[in-house]
Amino acid sequence: MNKTIISVTNLQKDYTVKTKQGFWKNAFFPKYKTITAVDNISFQINKGESVALLGPNGAGKTTTMKMLSGLLYPTFGKVEALGYFPFDRKYEYLKKIGLVMGNRSGLAWDLTSNQNFELIKKIYEISDNKFSERVKRLTEMLDVDTFLDKQVRKLSLGERMKLELVASLIYEPEILYLDEPTIGLDIISKQRIRTFLRDIQRDSQVTLLLTSHDMDDVEKVSDRVIVINHGQKIYDDSMDELLRKYKDKKYLTLQLSESVNTKIIEKFGEIIEKKPLSYTIKISKDKQSHIISKIMDELPVDDIDIIHVPLEEMITHLFSQ
Repeated sequence: MNKTIISVTNLQKDYTVKTKQGFWKNAFFPKYKTITAVDNISFQINKGESVALLGPNGAGKTTTMKMLSGLLYPTFGKVEALGYFPFDRKYEYLKKIGLVMGNRSGLAWDLTSNQNFELIKKIYEISDNKFSERVKRLTEMLDVDTFLDKQVRKLSLGERMKLELVASLIYEPEILYLDEPTIGLDIISKQRIRTFLRDIQRDSQVTLLLTSHDMDDVEKVSDRVIVINHGQKIYDDSMDELLRKYKDKKYLTLQLSESVNTKIIEKFGEIIEKKPLSYTIKISKDKQSHIISKIMDELPVDDIDIIHVPLEEMITHLFSQ
């Protein structure tokens, strides 16, 4: 039976901001307006789920994450995680969650990673044997075991992010909040972190809540997608269901041997991307064979690549709706 460990009901967060009127008016007759960052959203997350919380910049996803982790107090609504109201910041709750923010460091920069880990060991009262075993296993999984005695400020971004993840998992939290965990990383580091998160989630049944602008993060790590825009929830379902909604569309990438008028390409499908001697068009899956046959007859084609609609396009389409 699925056990709900995160419950959000009619959650709202408002901010009061000063309106721009010019220097003197702002100084002596300031006016304020209310901006709603999160607008009456509700959802539940079960134990062991891996959920992506998506939205464009300013949609309210990071604000939601901060309310769940206890960094912000909601204006209205109810939020409960593991039976606690997060903003109470009770020690019992904080011991059960981890928070990794890609644009902020949770490690003390003047200490080495090992020294940071020792602090975590003391705070969370981890036994010597469990501590040694967890640090060894996690650092080897992320291939950072050679950086443990290096001062955090001297680590590269990729090295630091991997060690941030290790630090957040040493005490085996039940929920791990991840806000842009791969931002700014190279391709190899991103891939290693995605694989690591999948393995950890499968082996330990930790519940993951992820925000990311990198759709590869979402596709590789998450089983469920919640999309919010302008503070409101506009989609909440499994990754499989999202992919199924767009299964009737395909993308064709055409590599041409010579230039062709764009209007000729538009006859075959909607142009998604245009490059020198290359076009990507969107077509209906049921017309795929017929369209490819006509393209081969009428265009100077060197190669055709057929792909499913990228997840990024699906999410963009949801935003526009």
